[in-house]
Amino acid sequence: MLLALLSLFGCVPGQYADVPAVTRVSAAEIVGTWQCVDGTEITMRADGTAVVKQLDGQEFDFDEQWRMSGTGTWELTDRPMGWSDGQHVSLSVTRRTSSTWREATGAADETVSGDGSREPAPGSYRWTLELERREGGLALYFFFSDPDSRNTYVLEKAR
Repeated sequence: MLLALLSLFGCVPGQYADVPAVTRVSAAEIVGTWQCVDGTEITMRADGTAVVKQLDGQEFDFDEQWRMSGTGTWELTDRPMGWSDGQHVSLSVTRRTSSTWREATGAADETVSGDGSREPAPGSYRWTLELERREGGLALYFFFSDPDSRNTYVLEKAR
């Protein structure tokens, strides 16, 4: 009985609810330029190459406050990955061209070392982008900070 009660302690209803699966997306729907806040832009080309400008890190890496620009590859896949069933976009920056930082949000900035310097974005990085069908069309997103809190970083296709 005590074990059953302990297993329920701290559970939040719906916290682990399924993320809706999106299927039947074509690579042609992914090709193009996707944008988010503060100058974030991802251009995915038909040949599988990608150019990334000012993209933040995924999940807990977002808390490091770095923003990355670079070149790499993308792939639309049905392989199990990410937080939902269905299709995903695997985006990899294989060559970072620049690294900047977001402004602090008022909380203690743990990414600043004792001498005031910050660690740059990694030289390469991989994102798993979830897909969502919305009224305005397909959207790409990933979770940032603690993924259990379901904060989403949404990219919409440029018109």
